[in-house]
Amino acid sequence: MYDDILLPTDGSDGIDAAAEHATTLAERFDATVRVLSVVDTRNRFESPTSGLSPEAWTQAERERADAAVETTVAALPDELAVETHRREGVPRKEILGFVEDEAVDMIVMGTHGRTGLDHYFIGSVAEQVVRKSPVPVVTVRLSAD
Repeated sequence: MYDDILLPTDGSDGIDAAAEHATTLAERFDATVRVLSVVDTRNRFESPTSGLSPEAWTQAERERADAAVETTVAALPDELAVETHRREGVPRKEILGFVEDEAVDMIVMGTHGRTGLDHYFIGSVAEQVVRKSPVPVVTVRLSAD
């Protein structure tokens, strides 16, 4: 039923909770977990007075994405079939594009559960993915505990 499970990660604390759910599903269905991190190419600090050049921003984002994948893979059992991926662009678009391009059957992703102004200003990649995903999405509340 589920052969490929996508586990997007941004390196947030608490990713172990989403990794645990992805592991349970992958073991149940003998599926591959595909860990994806997106290099966010939208440099919010690119201006003459903000101090980050586009190149510096992108390089920092690449390093963050690579570390996020490593951390997430470390939370998965060694015997699990795992693939790692990194894409560049707008996170929600890249996650949904990956689902379409790679024929993923399910997404398991963390959510911070932001509300109020944080949700308004920062938004929720998970919420946007849930709304537009052509495949089932399991969201897992991330916590640092």
